[in-house]
Amino acid sequence: MVGDSGARLEPMKLLELAALAATRDLDSEELTKLNGHRSGADAALGIHYTRVGPEGVAAELRVGGHLLQPVGLVHGGMYAALAESLGSLAGLVHAGGNPVVGVNNNTDLISSVRSGVITAVAEPIQLGRNTQLLQINMHHEDTLVARTTLRTMVLRR
Repeated sequence: MVGDSGARLEPMKLLELAALAATRDLDSEELTKLNGHRSGADAALGIHYTRVGPEGVAAELRVGGHLLQPVGLVHGGMYAALAESLGSLAGLVHAGGNPVVGVNNNTDLISSVRSGVITAVAEPIQLGRNTQLLQINMHHEDTLVARTTLRTMVLRR
């Protein structure tokens, strides 16, 4: 996984961090390592994880031009992508070393955002052996702006 630093976070290191997060919240050094090696959608969006632990995952996202649709509002697909990233990481924490993939993403757009910081929290609703259900709430300041219900599937190796 190549991230902001250009260095790779080996898949085993990511799984090690997820295993730690299954027992306790990651500390600041571990979060720095995770955030420093973002890749894919996480890097493109600019997701900054602030909490990863057994009770869920939290992150912040600074709104910039790359997230806006032509009329100047945050693009609705960005909320779905943000939720998928947080929910998938939360699912990975509880998957016993197995990867997880999203199989259903239902995102409700509640209020619009033009600038600032969006905070998001993913919390498990149901954690099964094969599937997981998570709820992700996204806020701007004190306003709920989007809510996602994400179903993930655990891939057995």
